[in-house]
Amino acid sequence: MNFVVRHPVEIAWRTLEHVQLVTIALAVACAIALPVGIFIARNRRLGDVVLGGLNILYTIPSLALLALLVPLFGIGTTTALIALVAYALMILVRNVVAGIRGVPFALVDAARGLGMSTRQTLWRVEIPQALPVMLGGVRLATITLIALATLASWVNAGGLGTLVLYGLQHDDPSRALAGSAIAAALAIAADLALRRLENLVRT
Repeated sequence: MNFVVRHPVEIAWRTLEHVQLVTIALAVACAIALPVGIFIARNRRLGDVVLGGLNILYTIPSLALLALLVPLFGIGTTTALIALVAYALMILVRNVVAGIRGVPFALVDAARGLGMSTRQTLWRVEIPQALPVMLGGVRLATITLIALATLASWVNAGGLGTLVLYGLQHDDPSRALAGSAIAAALAIAADLALRRLENLVRT
């Protein structure tokens, strides 16, 4: 607590860096996951292959993945963002697929019976019905990214992990604790906000 009081500017700066990393990675992952998830939801064989590949990627330890990416993209934000997007995709794509496949066939059939095209059925029936499941994926991905983004400091990408890493390397537990506590608070706040959004969509 004393560190937070004495260094409010650094805390705010690192928190902003952390939020920016998570927000950019989540936005990119969502932009990729939605079309990919919709496509493979309609192609089960391809879907199994893609989801299997994403599952394998998700099992790679985060530090190991960063180490593999550094020779390709160097030290910095780009490497951290690629790693974060990769981890988010497994969660997001799986939930998009589950949401689309979980739409009752009767609703889709009724929409087609009313003369809706495939695209109209997707945007007016399937996606609204699948939205709660998709938002559940966004919530889980957000929490995961907030936690994983603390490792961005290992590739000099900033964020709250910088406080944690510095504290561990220089025997400064107050700095490390401050970074960890704020990251945890961000995760809890994001979870509560997105849960509320999920509940609003379900009602």
